[in-house]
Amino acid sequence: MSKFVADADWLHWHQSPSKPQFILPNGAVDAHCHVFGPGEQFPFAPERKYTPCDASKDQLWALRDYLGFSRNVIVQATCHGADNRALVDALNASKGLARGVATVKESVTDAELEALHAAGVRGVRFNFVKRLVDALPFDSLGKIANRIKDLGWHIVIYFESQELPELYDFFTALPTTVVIDHMGRPDVSKPVDGDQFKLFLKLMAENENFWSKVSCPERISIDGPDKGYRDVVPFARKVVESFPDRVLWGTDWPHPNMKSHMPDDGKLVDMLPLIAPSEEFQRKLLIDNPTRLYWAD
Repeated sequence: MSKFVADADWLHWHQSPSKPQFILPNGAVDAHCHVFGPGEQFPFAPERKYTPCDASKDQLWALRDYLGFSRNVIVQATCHGADNRALVDALNASKGLARGVATVKESVTDAELEALHAAGVRGVRFNFVKRLVDALPFDSLGKIANRIKDLGWHIVIYFESQELPELYDFFTALPTTVVIDHMGRPDVSKPVDGDQFKLFLKLMAENENFWSKVSCPERISIDGPDKGYRDVVPFARKVVESFPDRVLWGTDWPHPNMKSHMPDDGKLVDMLPLIAPSEEFQRKLLIDNPTRLYWAD
């Protein structure tokens, strides 16, 4: 038995997700998911803010096949810190069907970056959600961004919408492609054409190196699963229709640190026609864009 016991208020990922009614197009990519542990093999970081249950690569592959995806982009989660061994293990076992986004420290060597690249890492993630980190990574991001540029990697940033005004100038000065997690977590109680979301749309419109994931309605919705997270749809659809060549989507399995409810991954897939209403939008969101960003080589 693992010595790592999941937080008592942290829900286990869904054990029997529904089969999606929406048939994913052949080649679809789940462009935001995670692997956790197993903790006995890949210990969680001492500085973590939560302890998850195990969610192995084999369980991720099983979900991929069940939902109808062809490939995955695995994102390093904060519970593993900058120890990317679980991520690299999954990438090496994926037979080329997965790429990764790592977490690195300023002390990372060129040889370590090259080894991550060889395993399939194509980006580095930085967390600006204040409740999940001890300090915002301004200095390390600036230094690492210049080092990964030559590898052709991008930066993934995770922040909440109310923080964007103070982060805007820093983000727009970054020298690489930048991918925003979950639309910057907009406040969906505010209007789509309100000032807060307008600033996010301005960031996307005026900076062509910026991309956005239109994922994680379960974290953004106020209405919740009983109403199908429908309050998130106008925001995601606005981003897809405004920037069709710079959007990505993923399940976020196994849904780290969820406490109010655990989403049904099949029902999340069934939201895709609502946010990407045409076959062209769906192809770009699920196939063309992630392929261009993660499998360009």
